Amino acid sequence: MARVVVAVMPKPEILDPQGKAVLGALPRLGFAGVIDVRQGKRFELEFDGEVTPDVLAEVEKMAETLLSNPVIENYVVSVEQVER
Repeated sequence: MARVVVAVMPKPEILDPQGKAVLGALPRLGFAGVIDVRQGKRFELEFDGEVTPDVLAEVEKMAETLLSNPVIENYVVSVEQVER
């Protein structure tokens, strides 16, 4: 079994109000040294068997059409092995 992860983040030029809210809350909670926060999404897709180039191409299509908004977000697809 393998897991394909799609990490979605706002593009750098897009404002991130959730990230700014977290950044503002950290010092109030006693955490120091953080200079910026960007909040994104992580999707984990599990597949039975090997992740082939065809499977990765399908995941790219999923990421582009459903999992992200390509106008305001970037995404990265990676493969993780699932330990059972």
